[in-house]
Amino acid sequence: MTPSTDRMSLPVSDPPPPPPRGGAEQRVFKGSTMTPRGAYAAVSYMSCAVMLVLFNKAALSSYSFPSANVITLFQMICSCCFLYVLRRWKLISFSSGDADNSTRFVSLQTLIHTSPLALTYLLYMLATMESVRGVNVPMYTTLRRTTVVFTMFVEFILVGQRYSRPVIGSVALIVFGAFVAGSRDLSFDAYGYSIVFLSNITTAIYLATISRIGKSSGLNSFGLMWCNGILCGPVLLFWTFIRGDLRMTMNFPYLFAPGFLIVLLLSCMLAFLLNYSIFLNTTLNSAVTQTICGNLKDIFTIALGWMFFGGLPFDLLNVVGQILGFVGSGLYAYFKLFGK
Repeated sequence: MTPSTDRMSLPVSDPPPPPPRGGAEQRVFKGSTMTPRGAYAAVSYMSCAVMLVLFNKAALSSYSFPSANVITLFQMICSCCFLYVLRRWKLISFSSGDADNSTRFVSLQTLIHTSPLALTYLLYMLATMESVRGVNVPMYTTLRRTTVVFTMFVEFILVGQRYSRPVIGSVALIVFGAFVAGSRDLSFDAYGYSIVFLSNITTAIYLATISRIGKSSGLNSFGLMWCNGILCGPVLLFWTFIRGDLRMTMNFPYLFAPGFLIVLLLSCMLAFLLNYSIFLNTTLNSAVTQTICGNLKDIFTIALGWMFFGGLPFDLLNVVGQILGFVGSGLYAYFKLFGK
């Protein structure tokens, strides 16, 4: 798990092709804008994301755990513990300029510099956790596909990023498919839908902020994760205390049940891996590519969500909507791979 010594910066959009040099990374395909490392990061993200949604849903719905904020707090604590141990063992470094044998963590000035990223991370985590509870897994997955629109809008506002017509057309197909699939949701919940859309907005802001803060912080993915945990952990602990979430947790009847503890432990481990893969995928590819990966993994989330938790009926309109969304994601991936 030793990080590469040739770390890349965190661009808001896809970086231009590197100049020819000895040992340069090959592209996935001829003419592709995605490297093998970028493809590996995308697949890793999709795998972690599918499993994390299912384990979070199991904790919040199957076990009826009362507080999504406490699960988020547990995930942050576990993430910081993993990073601390790995850093002490010198298996990773936090700064792109650090030698592997350095024992330095992160300076106070760097923590202050990354505080905007930590704020967006906290909002992203809280909104995402709460959104899983409010709607069924297939509908949650369908609504989350619209995140790509918010991401493109945020990137346009921040840096004036523009996209080609084929890319815009594939995104439009994704959103259209999402609305078609969701039109037959008989369990409509205005609060649940609102939280999902809030989660989409915070996700878009978070992904764009990773790119902007990461460029100037001098930190790699592990360093940014460490700053997020150190800054957000105390705030979330105080918030759960004053809201009474910690008291509800102590009174939870299944708190020490082996099944719940396994679900909670796997949720924390997957959250750590997912957060790292988000940083890595956004670093090697782009914020929009990261969002599209979230759409491509939806087919597995929907299938497993239907299997374990139920949800939308298998009617023709819903199936057509899901297919349209998947085709749109595939077209976007094609345009990015071949540089259209």
